[in-house]
Amino acid sequence: MIVGIGVDAVEVDRFAASLTRTPSLAARLFTPGERGYGDEAQGALRVQRLAARFAAKEAVLKAMGVGLGACGFHDIEVVRDNETSVPSIALHGAALELAAERGVITWHVSLTHTDATASAFVVAER
Repeated sequence: MIVGIGVDAVEVDRFAASLTRTPSLAARLFTPGERGYGDEAQGALRVQRLAARFAAKEAVLKAMGVGLGACGFHDIEVVRDNETSVPSIALHGAALELAAERGVITWHVSLTHTDATASAFVVAER
């Protein structure tokens, strides 16, 4: 049974400007694993990967029916299968508690990005 869906889009140029303007932002928003995946790419692709992950974090919050501030950004992590590179969601701390309160046990996530926009679509299931 679907508990909620969430979708979010991030303008890549604005996100890049934010990362440039505030160098500590990446560490505040992303786990070491997420930053590492971004750092595997150079230039625009790095920013697109991080922007898609930020969109996924916001989409997870929307799927749970809560807004920014309900948990820390590190509490929602986009992880990849080492063999297939398929993304999935791992929750920690307050995000894990919120999901448990709502009965969420399974997450589905789809990420996409272009030069201009990064998007994520998330489904939360019982």
